[in-house]
Amino acid sequence: MLIPLKKHIKVLSVSVLFFACSPPTTPEIEPMKIVDHHTFAKPEIAVITHLNWDADINFNTKTISAEATLSITKSKDAKEIILDINGLSIASIKDENGKGLTFEIGKEKPFHGSPLTVHLKNNTQKISIRYSTIAGAEALQWLNPKQTADEKYPFLFTQSQAILARSWVPIQDSPGIRFTYNAHVKVPEGMLALMSATNPTKVSDNGVYDFVMDKPIPAYLLALTVGDIRYQKLSERTGVYAEPSVIQAAAYEFADMEQMVEAAEKLYGPYQWEVYDLIVLPPSFPFGGMENPMLTFATPTILAGDRSLVSLVAHELAHSWSGNLVTNATWDDFWLNEGFTVYFEQRIMEAVYGYDYAEMLALLSLQNLKEEVETILTGDHPEDTKLKLNLEGRTPDDGMTAIAYDKGYYFLRLLEEKVGREKFDAFLKDYFTSNAFHSMTTEEFISQLNVKLFEKNGIPVDENLYNEWIFGQGLPANCPQPVSDRFTNVERVVEDWINGTTIEELFTPEDLMAQTWSSHEWLHFLRSLPEDLNKEKMAKLDAVFQFTYSRNSEILAAWMVLVIKHQYNSGYENLENFLVNTGRRKFLSPLYAEMAKTETGLVMAKAIYEKARPNYHFVASSTIDKMLDWKD
Repeated sequence: MLIPLKKHIKVLSVSVLFFACSPPTTPEIEPMKIVDHHTFAKPEIAVITHLNWDADINFNTKTISAEATLSITKSKDAKEIILDINGLSIASIKDENGKGLTFEIGKEKPFHGSPLTVHLKNNTQKISIRYSTIAGAEALQWLNPKQTADEKYPFLFTQSQAILARSWVPIQDSPGIRFTYNAHVKVPEGMLALMSATNPTKVSDNGVYDFVMDKPIPAYLLALTVGDIRYQKLSERTGVYAEPSVIQAAAYEFADMEQMVEAAEKLYGPYQWEVYDLIVLPPSFPFGGMENPMLTFATPTILAGDRSLVSLVAHELAHSWSGNLVTNATWDDFWLNEGFTVYFEQRIMEAVYGYDYAEMLALLSLQNLKEEVETILTGDHPEDTKLKLNLEGRTPDDGMTAIAYDKGYYFLRLLEEKVGREKFDAFLKDYFTSNAFHSMTTEEFISQLNVKLFEKNGIPVDENLYNEWIFGQGLPANCPQPVSDRFTNVERVVEDWINGTTIEELFTPEDLMAQTWSSHEWLHFLRSLPEDLNKEKMAKLDAVFQFTYSRNSEILAAWMVLVIKHQYNSGYENLENFLVNTGRRKFLSPLYAEMAKTETGLVMAKAIYEKARPNYHFVASSTIDKMLDWKD
């Protein structure tokens, strides 16, 4: 059923309170009623506006000891402020005058942690919380030297999305609540500390670093990493960080970053975060990338040596507009972050590498989407194939599927096809500009879409469009269909092979097709292979193309699914090596899931997982624990 688009009630809400943090040029929009199931905060009573964080990073105890001073804005009769915490050990809480404030830690709730209620005095404007994290804090991954590329220093990185910031900072952990921050951080001498803020480029003499983020961000974009890290500048506003042995490879791989930023600006307006740097983290990082402002966190699995996987960089860069600038108000609206970002990513890749290249990415996206839709529709929550979700009582991670990313992308692509690219680009540019540094609900987006795209251009509003795509299950029949001549050629090659032409005849030394195919064509090749593939054919393919030891993680992961499915024993050793040394959930989930389909496979999966699990971040291990019914 289509949700009625009525005028939003004017309430003292998240939207009202953080307008003061926005640049003066940002026009106000009518405030929205935001209900976030995943926070204990009551921002209509009291809300944070700034964080001052003073922290000491202790690798021996694997804990952070810190003081978080929160500036707050409150309603006239506010007696308390409620924060989100998860496992934090609270030592004391004082006001700006150093006077102690009483507080209570409420009952822990699954997936949420606990509410920290601080009782305020009439004139309280700031609260200072002295606390420490616990061992095993969900956002923090502490690596020993052997788990890093250079094996010399330990390493720390955070992953705050979706609601893990509360496990290392007492905060109002909602994407609809924004605040600025500054930090003073002490780390062991010889190590570099970086945050989602202004960053140093050299190791300090005393291990002390200061950071400033003067633009309001939500808590999930708080980020910290500490390690043996070097920096290489790529342009006046772009650069890469990595461990010493990785820095040159990273600089080569991401040489086109400035070109991507320029392409993005031409599409949807100025880049508003000053610099765009990227850090290549150790392999246990659970995502492909994380769009932390001013410092994208990235997995080393995109270092293919040929710049073939840099669409991930385009994706994280696009988040500088969709997500970081205009943010989903709740995790039920997650598609507003990711669907927009995939669309923007495609447009950047098209601008930099051409239309044919972008269409290959779009087709792979559609393949992923169809598979995800089928899986979810046959599971416990078929309603999760809707763009607008209801995740009350569940972890927000349940919504981080191809639905938000790829169904969201195809909905926006459909809008572009419906109204024309010129009109749609004008709408998106205005959307990012007029809503900058604000949150967005699905309902408010629809309202703006109706007024600023359809009505403005004299196009009738089609309510069925929203019913089918946003509030409806599955993949609508009017989903756009990308076309790629290069993929058609791949399909012809597979068909010829099935019909008896040998691999040697299809890929002769004179025909350099095997050398000139992109990663995307090879992925499509592997995905197009017949279901009845036997071990002999697997061995033949492997002998010619060396898939089992591919340096390209995307190709290797796709091949390893076939290794498991067709019980290709020769691939098992590197399958285990890959799973033990890779923490990216995108690769782990399909491989463990494929093994878990058979009894013998499940035994193998658990044996490998026992070795690999210590290397995984909580985000990844919590997913695989559930998949394998793992009891720690």
